[in-house]
Amino acid sequence: MFKVAKETASMRTRDGVRLDADVYRPDLDGQFPVLLMRQPYGRAIASTVVYAHPTWYAAHGYIVVIQDVRGRGTSEGEFRLFAHEIEDGEDTVTWAATLPGSTGQVGMYGFSYQGMTQLYAAVNHPPALKTLCPAMLGYDLYADWAYEGGAFCLQANLSWAVQLAAETARLKGDVDAYQTLSTAAKNLTFCDPVPTRSGILKALAPDSFYHEWLNHPEPGEYWDALSPKAWLDRVDLPMLHIGGWFDTFMRGTLNLYKAMAARSRFQQQLVVGPWAHLPWGRRVGAVDYGAEAASPCDRLQIQWFDHFLKGSDNHFGEKTPVLLFEMGSNTWRSFDRWNRDIQTPFYLASSGLAAMGDREGTLSPVAGSRSPVPDVIVHDPWRPVPASGGHAAIPAGPFDRSSLDCRTDILTYTTEPLREALFLAGEIVALLYCTADTPSFDLCAVLSEVHPNGSAYNFSQGYIRINPGQATNPARIPLQPTCICLKPGNALRLSLSAACFPAYPVNAGTGTPPGETHLVDQQIISITIVCGGDRPSQVLLPIQSSQGQEGNITGGCNHD
Repeated sequence: MFKVAKETASMRTRDGVRLDADVYRPDLDGQFPVLLMRQPYGRAIASTVVYAHPTWYAAHGYIVVIQDVRGRGTSEGEFRLFAHEIEDGEDTVTWAATLPGSTGQVGMYGFSYQGMTQLYAAVNHPPALKTLCPAMLGYDLYADWAYEGGAFCLQANLSWAVQLAAETARLKGDVDAYQTLSTAAKNLTFCDPVPTRSGILKALAPDSFYHEWLNHPEPGEYWDALSPKAWLDRVDLPMLHIGGWFDTFMRGTLNLYKAMAARSRFQQQLVVGPWAHLPWGRRVGAVDYGAEAASPCDRLQIQWFDHFLKGSDNHFGEKTPVLLFEMGSNTWRSFDRWNRDIQTPFYLASSGLAAMGDREGTLSPVAGSRSPVPDVIVHDPWRPVPASGGHAAIPAGPFDRSSLDCRTDILTYTTEPLREALFLAGEIVALLYCTADTPSFDLCAVLSEVHPNGSAYNFSQGYIRINPGQATNPARIPLQPTCICLKPGNALRLSLSAACFPAYPVNAGTGTPPGETHLVDQQIISITIVCGGDRPSQVLLPIQSSQGQEGNITGGCNHD
C-alpha cells in the first residue's frame, strides 16, 4: 500500500465552464491509471455511503478523481438533471487521461447519479475510457427510475427532489429555503390538494425536474431524450454491474446488464447483494443477513480495474458472469447466466375469503378448479394500504408484515409449510385475472416468507397502474427479481392490495394522471380476483435446484 497525496484540480468544458475535482494520487513516482467519479452531492462525500474512501483506491495504485458536476459543489454553471452529462463527461474523461502521472487509461465507478454519469460519459466514445462499474441506476429512466409499472414512484422521487433542491438553496446561500427544504426532507408530507404536487417544492424549487417528471406520465420522446437506453447500443465496454435486491433501481441495473450481456464483445459481470439503495451492509430492514452480506464491491472493483486498466493476470476474466447473494442461506452463489426463462407457476385458490383470514387463500403448484367465489379487494382512499419496506418505500428492505396482512383490504395466498428448501433465483411475474368497478386501479403484489410463529418477511414486490383501456386479462405484474432460499417448515405467501402509499400515489380510479389527481377525486375501488378453472391467476417463480439446475447455482440452504 502507498501513501496518498490529495490536491484540487480544475478543468474547462468545451463551453468554458469550470469543473472542480479532488485528485488523490499514490505518493510515488510512476504512471497510474485514473479512476473517475462524477457526482452532484459535494465531492468530499465521494459516495463513501457505500464505497471505501478514494484514498483507499489511490493506495492501490490509481489516480482517483472525484468531480463536482456542473452547478454542484464548487463547479461553475447551472445544474440541470442529466442535461450536460454527455458532453461534460466526455470532456472530463479526456482531461483526466492527461493528468500528470496518468497512463492515459480511465475507468469510472459510482452508484445512483454517479452510475448514470458513467453511461453518459461513454456515449461519444472518448478513447481513454476503458471500463465502467455502474451501480444502481436507470437504464430506461421512465420505467426503471421515475415510474414503475406505469405508477409514479412518489416517495423516492419527492425525497430526492427535495434533497437536490435543498442543496441548490445551500449553494445559493438561501438560508431560509435551505432550512425549510431540509426539514421537509426529514418529514415528507402528502397533504397538498393534489397530493403529488408538493407545495414546498413548487414554491422553493419551481424548476425542479420533479415537476417535469409528473407532467410526463407516459413513455415517449421526453424520456427517450434522457434515457441511456436510447443510445447505449452505440457503447461497448467491459462493465461490472452492481445491484441490490431491495434497491429501487434494481430494474435498471438488471436491464442494463441483460442488454449489454446480449450484445457486448467484452466481459459483463453482475453482482447483486441483499442491499437497499444504501448502505450496503449485512443488515437491511429488520433482517441481519450475516457477515457475508457486507459489501465485497470495493475489492471486486480493484480486481476489475487491475484486470482491465493494468492488464493484471488476476483471473477476473475467468469468473462466472453472475454473482448473487442468496438470502436465507446467506451465502454468495455463482451462476453462469442470469435466469429469466425457468418459471414455475404457483396457482391461487380461495374460499372467497382471502381478505378475511390467512387460511382462506392458498398458493400451490397444482392448478385447481375454479374457486366457488372470487376474492374482492375494497380499496378505501381514506385508509390506503401503507407501504412497508420492499424496494420502493423509505425505509426499504424486509420487515415483518404479518400485522399488515391482517387488513381486510389485502388478499393473502399462502402455501402449505415447505417440506424441503425452496430455491428461487431470477425474475418473478404475477398473472392475475381481475376486474374493477372503476376505469383505473392499482395492484401491488408482495412475496413473503412466512415463519411457523406467523411472522412474514417480504422479499419481493411489484406494482402496476392499470389505466382506462388497458387489457387486464390477465394483469401482468413484474416483481423485483430475487435470489433466496426458503427454509423447510416455512411457507411462501403472495399478498395483493390496491395501494402501497406513499411509495406510490393513491389511484383515484378515474384514470387521471397522478400530477392532476385532486385529493377530493379519490374514489372507493372494488377489485375482483378470479382463481382457478380457465382463469388461473398465478405467480411464476424462478425455482432452482440446490445443486445447480442447468449449471446455474451451487451450494444449499442452511436448515438451522
